[in-house]
Amino acid sequence: MYTIMTVCTGNICRSPMAEIVLRKYVEDAGLADRVEVKSSAVSSEEHGNPIDRRAQRALRARGYELPAHHFAHRITRDEIDETDLFLPMTASHKIALLRQIPASDAAQVHMYRSFDPQLPAVNASTESSIDLVDPWYGGPEDFEIALDQIEEVAPYIVDWVSTQLDE
Repeated sequence: MYTIMTVCTGNICRSPMAEIVLRKYVEDAGLADRVEVKSSAVSSEEHGNPIDRRAQRALRARGYELPAHHFAHRITRDEIDETDLFLPMTASHKIALLRQIPASDAAQVHMYRSFDPQLPAVNASTESSIDLVDPWYGGPEDFEIALDQIEEVAPYIVDWVSTQLDE
């Protein structure tokens, strides 16, 4: 299985939202038997917590099926070893993730929104310009914005993964 890992700070908002959305797009593309989507955190501060209730509401309102159980956790060594594509939500998540994975895996790390062809190309010093919005301190509208950003990019990620599978 080709494994995609979405990554954020605590694994209760952005990364599980992206996991759920990407999984649906993978299924819709007929790739569910070849691609697995997971999520994790760069920290353990939310360890064991469920998906944030505001994120759950936003996902349900758009018709996404939520997993029966979500256990927020920091990315594990086994997950790192099994992952083909790491998708951090922000430049700071990317930096933290790169500290946790082998240097040989760095080419597998791409900012989530970097797949959007409508966004400007970035380099290491400008990557934060394509950060996925952080809804944690906001209201329901901020979760909607985050979900909009996740949905906008999901088809491009699935298309790119599809080309990787064909190689």
